[in-house]
Amino acid sequence: MRVLTVLPQDDLRKVGPAAQAIEAAGYDGAISMENQHEPFLPLAVAATATERVQLMTGIAIAFARSPMVVAEAAHDLQTASGGRFVLGLGTQVKGHNERRFSVPWSPPAPRLREYIEGMRAIWRCWEKGEKLSYSGKHYQFTLMTPNFMPKPNCLPPIPVTIAAVGPAMLRLAGRVCDGVRLHPFCTRKYIEEKVLPQLNEGLAESGLPREQFEITGGGYVVTGPDQESVDRMFEWVRYRVAFYGSTRSYFPVWETHGLEDLGLKLHEMSKRGEWNRMAAEIPDDIAHMFCAAGKHDAIVGEIEKRFGGVSDSLNATLTTELDPGLTPDLIQDIQRLPSRFRAFRTDWTLPPH
Repeated sequence: MRVLTVLPQDDLRKVGPAAQAIEAAGYDGAISMENQHEPFLPLAVAATATERVQLMTGIAIAFARSPMVVAEAAHDLQTASGGRFVLGLGTQVKGHNERRFSVPWSPPAPRLREYIEGMRAIWRCWEKGEKLSYSGKHYQFTLMTPNFMPKPNCLPPIPVTIAAVGPAMLRLAGRVCDGVRLHPFCTRKYIEEKVLPQLNEGLAESGLPREQFEITGGGYVVTGPDQESVDRMFEWVRYRVAFYGSTRSYFPVWETHGLEDLGLKLHEMSKRGEWNRMAAEIPDDIAHMFCAAGKHDAIVGEIEKRFGGVSDSLNATLTTELDPGLTPDLIQDIQRLPSRFRAFRTDWTLPPH
């Protein structure tokens, strides 16, 4: 099992030392996110400060950017890191696309499929010298003159992973991607009953071996050297469960557990702006469904029970506000847990359309 953690993004001057510390601790990957800050810039800093650790966006919002713009940024990061970059994309929801980014909205799964296919056509043009000729309903790429072509970097293709919650996006991940980034608002029951069947259906169509497809996340890790540290992180998770649980897009998780009424109650509280009261609606047993929790002497076993057999990679933390609580020895112990994923594909063969 692989162990990932997040980079600081509030000040680019912090990124280099933080990335080196992440690498020295033994983490497999360092993540940048698109919440309050741009996701690609920190990885550019980290690429020049590290030698081993994988660098990934988890995630960058796709439709706010042209696929050509993302293809350029990803190509440069792949080159600078010597082949250690993983592109994680997400669609965000309709309201954020239209009202925060001022971009048009359409059914996201068909559009994201074209987005990914278009980027891969661009990368093959640059790397293999193929004529750029991609035409879809949403995106068309047919012009690439020598002046705008970067030199081939002679590296493997950039792995593309997507954030997915619902059936259409999960099937898309299996059909055209190299991995899926599961939302932390997941339970093991939801992953087993809803997520894996859809991923497997997509993978059956693509023909990509499961060993070359990475399932990342799907919950939280809550640990520390003492109970006080665990309790502090657990309360942070309780708030996140309430926050995400108020969003209708995530109600299928509640429905899996017969908790639709809780989701509706949280949604009504969010509309009234009662954000600080919502966490009190999440009892301990429900919060525990979304995480593996325990002190250092118990956390590896809890991770195996919560994530074993369903996730290949874990996010040690999703915020720099809290110490992830993992020592190098614990990271190594987690890495010994078995997972299906072995490595991303290294050939340039495109998945079937």
